[in-house]
Amino acid sequence: MKTSDFDYHLPPELIAQTPMEPRDHSRLMVLHRDKSSIEHRRFFEIVDLLNPGDVLVLNESRVIPARLIGQRGSGGKVEVLLLRRLEPCLWEALVRPSKRIGAGEKIKLTGKEQKPASSTTSVGIEVLERGEQGLRTIRFADEAVLEELGETPLPPYIHSSLGDPERYQTVYARANGSVAAPTAGLHFTPHLLQRLKVKGVRLVFVTLHVGLDSFRPIRVEDLTQHRMHSEYGELGDEAAAELASARARGNRVICVGTTAVRLLEQAAVASGEAEAVEPFQGATSLFILPGHRFRLADGLITNFHLPRSTLLMLISAFAGKELIDRAYQEAIRLRYRFYSFGDAMLVL
Repeated sequence: MKTSDFDYHLPPELIAQTPMEPRDHSRLMVLHRDKSSIEHRRFFEIVDLLNPGDVLVLNESRVIPARLIGQRGSGGKVEVLLLRRLEPCLWEALVRPSKRIGAGEKIKLTGKEQKPASSTTSVGIEVLERGEQGLRTIRFADEAVLEELGETPLPPYIHSSLGDPERYQTVYARANGSVAAPTAGLHFTPHLLQRLKVKGVRLVFVTLHVGLDSFRPIRVEDLTQHRMHSEYGELGDEAAAELASARARGNRVICVGTTAVRLLEQAAVASGEAEAVEPFQGATSLFILPGHRFRLADGLITNFHLPRSTLLMLISAFAGKELIDRAYQEAIRLRYRFYSFGDAMLVL
């Protein structure tokens, strides 16, 4: 398959710039794969679509203040976007302007107001290694500056400022590590989660720290040449046992977001057994395209994704490309809101 097979035209005004209030009042498009049918709901009605004993898999990764502003020794402005923590004080990052900043460069962090950190805080970053497409390996003198000077990074297609940074976090976010929110989870409220539990839906929490591939476009036409960057994920003992129990009972496993799908499918691949559900901890770089045989995921909650993205390819693999193409045309016709702060889709 080709990258251009997953292209479509989206009117710019359909890109949601602000989150829905309240969270669970976004629109919900429901796709039924067995009937190739589409229906339209509100997100809070998801309680009516799930059954007692079903399991919701939620990614509890939390977005870190990963965007940093600084100055070069020459005085030029630098923007650093942290991607992945390699070890204490050592990170993989995107640095701009990328062409000018090489190994050995030292950057003084200032924050967006161009004010240096307090005199008691070390503000130095050193670039250790230069990679491709703006990637750098950097070392902090002191990681404490993240909380003081770092900002929550928003996707480049969101041009409105966010008054409350918590609106770009899920209400259950706990494990620091993502540079972008697992946005399918943004629709849940504490009250909605409680309603689901009262109905008998089981909640399982996993972790996958969202990284580079959530916002970097695919640059090749031949998809066999695309390399997914690895992200860290954890499927714990308790979560694995709950999923295994659901499968034994014949209940459905509904993944909240493409990140949860990729983690479960990576865990299944790592187990080496067709239907095994085993704990997993480590890197995931699974690239899911149409033709993939899903082992653990029976349903998926997701948002509407960018053209030519790995996320759109994954949901096309899960729901069928023909049904997804029709659903996206319908969403555009009915003026659904797209991308991170947009409306939701439930695939059953």
